[in-house]
Amino acid sequence: MKIYSIGIDLGGTKILIALINRQTGKVVEHVKKKTKKDKGPQNIVKKMLDGIEELIETSGVKLNEISSIGIGAAGQIDRKNGIIIAAPNLDCYDLNLKKILSEKFNLPVFVGNDVEIAAKGEQKFGAAKGYNDFVCVFVGTGVGSSIVKNGQIIYGSTGTAGEIGHIIVDLNGRQCACGAHGCLEAYASRSAIEKRIEGALKKGRKSAILEYLEPGKAITSSMIQKSIEKDDELVLQCVTEASEYLSGGLASIINFINPELIILGGGLIEAVDYFYQETIKKAKAKSLPVPAEKIQFKKAILGDYSGVIGAAFLEDRGF
Repeated sequence: MKIYSIGIDLGGTKILIALINRQTGKVVEHVKKKTKKDKGPQNIVKKMLDGIEELIETSGVKLNEISSIGIGAAGQIDRKNGIIIAAPNLDCYDLNLKKILSEKFNLPVFVGNDVEIAAKGEQKFGAAKGYNDFVCVFVGTGVGSSIVKNGQIIYGSTGTAGEIGHIIVDLNGRQCACGAHGCLEAYASRSAIEKRIEGALKKGRKSAILEYLEPGKAITSSMIQKSIEKDDELVLQCVTEASEYLSGGLASIINFINPELIILGGGLIEAVDYFYQETIKKAKAKSLPVPAEKIQFKKAILGDYSGVIGAAFLEDRGF
């Protein structure tokens, strides 16, 4: 039996490619590529192919020792055919990753949603180990989630279940990357916080975050955390606003799905504990009393690796 698989986490700012030992869940070797400034299918596919070749070369593991390639992408996925149907944060539509990668490397290729693979990783080796009913929510460039019931991921009739980032929180609200208005993602993601801070800075607001900003560089979760440590009024205001919206989305999950556990992950959750603590406190306060009393919250514990580890096990899904 082949013990290695390649797991790929294709997100709005980076592509993380890793060789995973399927017996232990350990990352043997990894390669990271930036995606944010190179959106679009051609650039993303090239970086992915180059990254896989680099990974194989540096790891010393041969192709015939690898059982499959699994990919988690931010967006709506046709899992059966391995196609990214729509990923607005990547500017990718109808991209057949399964066909491209299987032809290049002659390996079985499996494609899923990015939070689906994170949920799978946390279920097998992380914070959800031992739980059968939970929801995984990751906050990054966007806001995504995956629902696990009776130990199985719920995909929905069109395979798009779990798109919490696109529940409507303001009927006449901000435009989202998906084209709709008032989506949770437009209020609670790191990108949304970044836009709010940048907008305020352009209007002349003062902020400690200016100490960390570099021309042409994005605001990172680390910069947000450093500014909060300095009690920066603007950053605290923007993060608190985002936590209000995210907590409302989580309260809706608690009331509607009634899971035993909600796992929160992503760069903003990992780096900014204030955001995490405020969000779970407000989510419980906004939920119905009985589920609010029972719900458990945990941070994802596999960090950056939750996605690539989960992706390496997509072949167990059977298509």
